[in-house]
Amino acid sequence: MSTAQGADTAARFREAVEKRALSSIEELFTPDIRLYSPVKFQPFEGRESVMGLFGVLLRLFEDFRYVGSYEGAARTSYDGSEAESAVLLFRTTVNGKEIHGIDLLHFDEDGRIKEFTVMVRPQSAVRALGEAVYAGLVADGLAPPLAAER
Repeated sequence: MSTAQGADTAARFREAVEKRALSSIEELFTPDIRLYSPVKFQPFEGRESVMGLFGVLLRLFEDFRYVGSYEGAARTSYDGSEAESAVLLFRTTVNGKEIHGIDLLHFDEDGRIKEFTVMVRPQSAVRALGEAVYAGLVADGLAPPLAAER
């Protein structure tokens, strides 16, 4: 894969997220994508799981915008292989909390996103995001409610 191919995928991903176009996002992911979230220890695995998460995120994010990007290569979390990568810096608000974050995208040899890592700050925003995402996943039937909520 060429760096241009990864840059093209990153640009297409950025545009799809900004337009909230779920079907355009989905076609950029490999079937076995892994998404490492700041609010869950284990990754979301597989396109269906990741797309469920994106459905929730795109509803939650207020005033979401990308504010910068970097391209290069980095080792993946899953198998340690080096992959073409892009970092997209973003800002958004969730439940009144401003969030600063990055999306780290790793591409496969065809230019599709095979691994996705999200990092956010500050800590209070991580908590607010985690609570909102969990509530959205439960509402969509993608996660079980807490025992006390049953």
